[in-house]
Amino acid sequence: MRKFSELTGIDKATLSRITNGKRRATPEHLEKMANCLHISINDLYIAAGYPIEQTNGQKISDLHSSIDSLQEVLTTSGVDHHTFSIDRIEDQLEEMKEYSQTTEGEKKITQNFESKIIKIGSVGPFISELKGLYERFREKKGTPAEIAIIGSVLIYFIISVDVIPDYIFPIGYLDDAISVKLALSLLIKKPWE
Repeated sequence: MRKFSELTGIDKATLSRITNGKRRATPEHLEKMANCLHISINDLYIAAGYPIEQTNGQKISDLHSSIDSLQEVLTTSGVDHHTFSIDRIEDQLEEMKEYSQTTEGEKKITQNFESKIIKIGSVGPFISELKGLYERFREKKGTPAEIAIIGSVLIYFIISVDVIPDYIFPIGYLDDAISVKLALSLLIKKPWE
């Protein structure tokens, strides 16, 4: 935290309040963080719950543009950066589809989702989208294929050690946000009926 404070010029106490959910990061904070981490400001805006304008040309490929910078941050954090990629997230989501449909998987989702939301103390589009997906999953609103996609994202969010471990500040939930975007794009594009 001290090192990140030095790199961004944001007071350590302010960073602590932001990470503990006691304060919302301002756009200025996010800009400093994005510059320091060499990642897209839009990714941080989304994670912090700020609305951003999406253009028709903006696709999932925009997520790929930040991979090199994220890998650099992961390397300095001591995480095996070779495991991070959009493909790796997609692979893990695919693996979790079946598990989310088992009794054990459903139980894990229903028993752990709300406590995980409380633990991260966040609000915003990423969390709102997750909550909406959770309600759809809980109420079984959708085809079996849609429920499997939704369940895979919820399991991915609940587990702490995924492609980017959740404890790595400030990007630990970036892969979770990416997984939500990937799932939402699948739910919109595919005709399941």
